[in-house]
Amino acid sequence: ANKNKNKNQKPSIRTMKLILVGKAAAGKDHLKTRLSSKGFKAGVSHTTRTPRENEVDGKDYYFISVDKFEAMIASGAFIEYMKFNGWYYGQTEEDFNQSDVMIMSKDGLDILPKKYRDQCMVIYLDPSRMSRVERLQHRNDLNDSIVRRMNTDDEQFKNFRDYDLHITNDDF
Repeated sequence: ANKNKNKNQKPSIRTMKLILVGKAAAGKDHLKTRLSSKGFKAGVSHTTRTPRENEVDGKDYYFISVDKFEAMIASGAFIEYMKFNGWYYGQTEEDFNQSDVMIMSKDGLDILPKKYRDQCMVIYLDPSRMSRVERLQHRNDLNDSIVRRMNTDDEQFKNFRDYDLHITNDDF
């Protein structure tokens, strides 16, 4: 066996992680659930937002207080984090290492250190605007306005190119 492996060698497909990125209601959770049912270990990150109906602490997110999140920031616990709509979202190195597939915001992906990005295949879910509006209407998310969310996403994803696979169909 060659003991002097090239440090710049790309990870094998077996060690490659998947990052799902997309606008609101693009199908990120749906695809993560489908991949989990096929044996991929779904990542769980941290947030300060309140759980949506049917979300479970430790399964969908680690729902924590702003004080705890900010203490984790101060201690350097996160490899990436961001604040969106008044709520923090972030991922620790442990969260990353224990995952095969994870959801990440575009902003989180932008600040993800290269050593982690190099281990990942980024899948950009980008269904039609109408499909996303219909999904958001069914979500009944009282914490956010659909128009505000759509406009924010349009601005955030303008010129987005940091992906390996771009899925545009509504029914993947």
